[in-house]
Amino acid sequence: MAVEGRSMVEMRYAVVLEPDNGAFSVIVPAFPEIHTFGSSAEEALDMARDAIELSIAVRRDAGEEIPPPDASAARLVAVSVNAA
Repeated sequence: MAVEGRSMVEMRYAVVLEPDNGAFSVIVPAFPEIHTFGSSAEEALDMARDAIELSIAVRRDAGEEIPPPDASAARLVAVSVNAA
């Protein structure tokens, strides 16, 4: 979505992929309106990328705030549980 005369800036957003019957569903915490899927992890990420770009364009056209990048927001937490 390049605009003539404007430079491009890369923004990174955290996404959550969840296995779903052989496919993957995806949510994007910074954009609660996004819920997409793909038949593979790669396709799901491509769909998420497209949805993020579209959401940014719609928000920009509506004069709404664009969420700041949040790629560092995702963390894994390890827990210990008693064996079954």
